[in-house]
Amino acid sequence: MGRPRAFDEAAVLDAAASQFRVLGFSDCSTERLCEVAGVRRSSLYNTFTSKEELFVQALRRYLSVVDEMQEAILTDKTRDGRERLETLAELVLAEERAAAEQGHAAGCMVVGTYMTPGLRERDERIVRALEASLEQRLSLLAHAIRAGQADGSLRRDVDADDGALLVVTVISGLRVSAQAGVVPDQLQRVFTLGLQPLVG
Repeated sequence: MGRPRAFDEAAVLDAAASQFRVLGFSDCSTERLCEVAGVRRSSLYNTFTSKEELFVQALRRYLSVVDEMQEAILTDKTRDGRERLETLAELVLAEERAAAEQGHAAGCMVVGTYMTPGLRERDERIVRALEASLEQRLSLLAHAIRAGQADGSLRRDVDADDGALLVVTVISGLRVSAQAGVVPDQLQRVFTLGLQPLVG
């Protein structure tokens, strides 16, 4: 019988994701990960075997949490289609506002992973996780856009799949701009501009 773990694995993964999303893979030291997770190095490696394995597991956990929140927003029938998109953006902007108060951007494990050369090639599970999450996100966004076109809150002459990709692109751009120091109020205005092709 194996020795019981002395920590909550989900909590450790959440703590690791909180660092990877801000600092990236290369700049996130094992010492820092142990510190924020409140575990010893030996305990971390007994469970995850390597920093790479911890990253993969943290990414999967991060995607699971984010995808669940986004699904709840984008399938919320108490909101019209436009409100669903705006609520999704507000979730991102609220994270950026909170992070800005701490003196940094909120970061995003998805954007960071795509933008870090060679990181996806380290493990095929990274690619599979990102592809599955993107496919789900685009499908949910297209569904929300079609709902908005049906209820009149969004333009009917825009292809829903193109609109979904537009929203993903704008939100990803907000994350990158925040990393570059753009303040949350301006990010809010930029999102409103980015949404114009869908709202008319």
